[in-house]
Amino acid sequence: MKLTRQGLRDAGWERESIAIPPYDIEELVAKTRKAPTWVHFGVGNIARIFIGEIADRLIREGEIDTGITCVESFDFEVVDKVFAPHDNLCLNVILNLDGSLDERVIGSLGEAIAMRPGDAKAKERLKEVFASASLQMVSFTITEKGYALRKADGEYFPFVKEDIETMSCNSTMSLVAYMLNERYLANATPIAIVSMDNVSHNGKLLREHVLEIAEAWCKRGFITKDAYDFMADETKVSFPWTMIDKITPRPSEIVQERLAAQGVEGMEIVITDKKTYIAPFVNAEGPQYLVVEDSFPNGRPPLEKAGVYMCDRDTVNAAERMKVTVCLNPIHTALAPYGCVLGFMLFADEMKDPQLSALANLVGRKEGMHVVKDPGILSPQAFIDECINVRFPNPYIPDTPQRIVVDSSQMVGIRFGETIKEYVQRYGDAKMLVGIPLAIAGWLRYMLAIDDNGEPFELSPDPMNEEITEMFKGIKIGNVDSVGETLRPILSNKNIFGSDLYEVGIGNLIEQMFKEQIAGKGAVRKTLVKYLGEMIA
Repeated sequence: MKLTRQGLRDAGWERESIAIPPYDIEELVAKTRKAPTWVHFGVGNIARIFIGEIADRLIREGEIDTGITCVESFDFEVVDKVFAPHDNLCLNVILNLDGSLDERVIGSLGEAIAMRPGDAKAKERLKEVFASASLQMVSFTITEKGYALRKADGEYFPFVKEDIETMSCNSTMSLVAYMLNERYLANATPIAIVSMDNVSHNGKLLREHVLEIAEAWCKRGFITKDAYDFMADETKVSFPWTMIDKITPRPSEIVQERLAAQGVEGMEIVITDKKTYIAPFVNAEGPQYLVVEDSFPNGRPPLEKAGVYMCDRDTVNAAERMKVTVCLNPIHTALAPYGCVLGFMLFADEMKDPQLSALANLVGRKEGMHVVKDPGILSPQAFIDECINVRFPNPYIPDTPQRIVVDSSQMVGIRFGETIKEYVQRYGDAKMLVGIPLAIAGWLRYMLAIDDNGEPFELSPDPMNEEITEMFKGIKIGNVDSVGETLRPILSNKNIFGSDLYEVGIGNLIEQMFKEQIAGKGAVRKTLVKYLGEMIA
């Protein structure tokens, strides 16, 4: 069987128990292009298996009759090599605890636009989409780095500076501001701009950065004051807050082989030049959560009928903080660097390691849960229990520490910073924390790109790799004194952590933990045993 519209006519799909769209895909595509209602930026794995599945379910159940207009503004090979050859279809594979697979082809991705800078045709098409009064929402899964405007030193990235000075669209934030201006010029119809990324207060961050670009353009006369006021009026352009959760690892070679054995052709995994691991299929766990602030000034699809929690901002904020800063993401961010340094290739195996399992419990169940707020719609205790006991140890989820550690410099402040601030607010400082400092020290140790046996390894992609590698070039394994003052600019950087870690009382502890981990071969393991030994018994 071939994953194309023509290929879906093959009887093999039903024989292999792979569900296919029961609706007319060509009709859906035509309606999507004519009257788009939903645009999504960032068309990687989670977008297809979660956001795409939400839309597909609503289409299957007759709740909506248009699909998603997909926009890729970072890695254009995803559209060229995965979307286009398969008519924008995707084969979603759920990895169950018993090793079985639930397989479904979705056809809800009605259009795919590779928004290359300088591509006039793609830009014109996106302008048409944003000018459509039918468009209700624009959502995002572009990862934390997609929102970044500035480097660690507070200066604009060169491409953002170019955007501001020339009204270019090199960054996604600039592209959104540009398209909102086009919507204002066309009809000024209201719209919801919805971040679905693992970013604390994601809607607030998205709004601030889009408006920062728009304000700079307004001052330079590129857009009018009325256009800026339209974007800044949340009754016209809303930026709902959300919380999203679904562990979606890189495509698995085992799943690829199983699909091939079923007769599905062309399921090869692609590694793009930008190090995106993607395939015509997506594999992920079954559990998933999406909590969305119900603020849609131009209407919305009935998302709640596809399992989405629709609620107010305070509830979203509590759910997001519960997940992103306590129950799930901090554990990922704490364990992944250690997994790389200790030679693990599967995150589930890290959960079998006594010290790393202890670190997960310390960061999440003890330090995080001590300050967590119950969102009401989800139980924090039940949520973290499911993560630690069911989701993380699932051996059929091919998630790797090397995948999880990607872009960690953009995450450490989000994943740990809020809890640190909460301790400072409650107790005056964060000195009672041990697990979070150990996690930050582990990330810094990982950045040396040398494992616990003294062997080099390749760092996963991160926008600060080059900068930190240059800063760390004088640090030598086995020479504690070589650290000197190297860590101070990082640990005191409020742009990274949201606070000066020395001022809150844990900077020196992190330095000490880091020095202990570079004492020689095996020092990382010895350090973990030192700080977590009592928890193992």
